[in-house]
Amino acid sequence: MNSIPRSALILGLAGLIPFLWGAATILFPQLQSWGLATFGGRFVGPYVQLFYGAVILSFMSGVLWGFATKATGRAATAGYILSVIPALWAFFMTGGGPTTAAVNLIVGFLGLLMLDWHFWRLGLAPQWWMHLRVLLTGIVVISYLPLVF
Repeated sequence: MNSIPRSALILGLAGLIPFLWGAATILFPQLQSWGLATFGGRFVGPYVQLFYGAVILSFMSGVLWGFATKATGRAATAGYILSVIPALWAFFMTGGGPTTAAVNLIVGFLGLLMLDWHFWRLGLAPQWWMHLRVLLTGIVVISYLPLVF
């Protein structure tokens, strides 16, 4: 079955809100002003996107770790090693200013997509996994473009 479960799709799409909100507050200064007055500086513009992106890469490391638990022997060991890469990437690569951090997060999310594919090919992720991950990753990458250009 390649159909994404409704709850996974809804929660995955809801998880895009901080990425999209951050991009919107970069593209529309009046929205950023409203967001600053309403939520504070931490929840608008680059800050929300960069911080949340690091959180999500770390979260996805945990998801990959869970997939690795389904493997055995060397495949499990390799899976555990690979699963920590997104969290380490977020930790080490999100400094250097908002543009550099955004580019590094784009690379991190694209790398995560390759790891998703690897675990999926091994049969450790659900059949529908790549349909969801390609959709979400594409939207995340697009949401970072206002920070890069």
